[in-house]
Amino acid sequence: MFSASLLTSPQVLEFIRNALKRKMDALQVSTALSKAGYSNEDRATIMDYMALVPKFRDKFFEEESRKGKFLLCDKLALEQSTAQDIGRWKAALWPHEGSVNDLCCGMGGDSFFLPAGLKITGVDLDENRLAMYRHNLLAFGKDVSTKCADVREVAGNNVPTGSNSADFFTIDPARRAIEGENQRDLRNLTPTLEEVVEISKHYKGGMAKLPPGYPPAEIPDSTEILYLGGHSDCRECLVLFGELVKHPDTVRAVIVDKAGNTEAEWTRKRDRTLETLDEELQEKLDRNDSLEGKDRTYRTATSRSDLPLGEIGKYIAEPAPALIRSRLFSDAALAHDPSAHLISEGIAYVSSDKPLPAPAFTSYEILAHAEIATGAVRSMLKEHDIGKITLKLRGVKLDPDAETKRLKPKGKNSAILFYTRAYGEKIAILTIKTNQT
Repeated sequence: MFSASLLTSPQVLEFIRNALKRKMDALQVSTALSKAGYSNEDRATIMDYMALVPKFRDKFFEEESRKGKFLLCDKLALEQSTAQDIGRWKAALWPHEGSVNDLCCGMGGDSFFLPAGLKITGVDLDENRLAMYRHNLLAFGKDVSTKCADVREVAGNNVPTGSNSADFFTIDPARRAIEGENQRDLRNLTPTLEEVVEISKHYKGGMAKLPPGYPPAEIPDSTEILYLGGHSDCRECLVLFGELVKHPDTVRAVIVDKAGNTEAEWTRKRDRTLETLDEELQEKLDRNDSLEGKDRTYRTATSRSDLPLGEIGKYIAEPAPALIRSRLFSDAALAHDPSAHLISEGIAYVSSDKPLPAPAFTSYEILAHAEIATGAVRSMLKEHDIGKITLKLRGVKLDPDAETKRLKPKGKNSAILFYTRAYGEKIAILTIKTNQT
């Protein structure tokens, strides 16, 4: 049970500082808290919080400044909050003056790095979240106000357009109600995207943080859509409204470095024909469960205008996740190699005659390929003296650890083994990573 008053008390904070300094384990912490007279419930609250301390320090503070920092949060609030790299990058999208309502504010991740000249108000229905927000924004040197309210009422149908008390808004709709509960239906947000669009009409501009896989066809015109992440992830689909929109009806994919700077980005004009499936492909997807082998259609966030199909070439590449989500990897691949193509419909592995460049792609040189059968794969590994493999899967379901044990590779070399599809059929592709620039 979260308790702001307990976790911010001088006694508890001093205990936590000493416990972390002495690197006490869970049993030692529990014993010490029991001797100090804390109840079972309070001990559990303190110990749960202590497990989060190194995580929020790493997520929100630079290495040289994270020591001794304390924020208020619980596990769910921490998981859902925007990390410092994305937060710092988004800060550049805001004006330096005015006022912002942080709607569904949570523990405050979307406000930590806002420009100092903005007046900030956090809005949430949960008093615990508001306690976190006030404490955390103060830790970041910001003087903020809070409001316990339904964000749809703060800027809703009963508020005249343009009469809101703030100029701008940022919103992160709720996706899970309780810890451990996965929200599989990306449309099931609170508030919904339709409600967010209505909310946006009462501000000069703003931004909404959506899950990366949110159906882009549902995002309205005149907005700007950004897919943000690092080399190995795409963490959010950011939709800009009103005065924050600098390039209307465009889609951008941005790879952000650890300091919050743009490492690489790609952009295109929005084309709604790329966001919907043709009827034939949709029918294939709808009947997938009853199909096997080459008749089954696999689709991993690609689009109907993807690269053409072709044979396995000299290289195979994985697009950066932000390029997959934004459906920009086709343009990025063809700009570097006109021969680039997919080897199976709907699977985002790109084959080409020359390696595709980083950071848009991670490219691998193909050594050999064979059907996915234990004997055939073992022979391929033996021929290339492979003793250590890293297994990558798309379009094939199996346990990577169990498969590696079954193959029993013995040799001096290391390689990356892809289990995927070529023209719908299962195939194993043996590769080594290329040196990319």
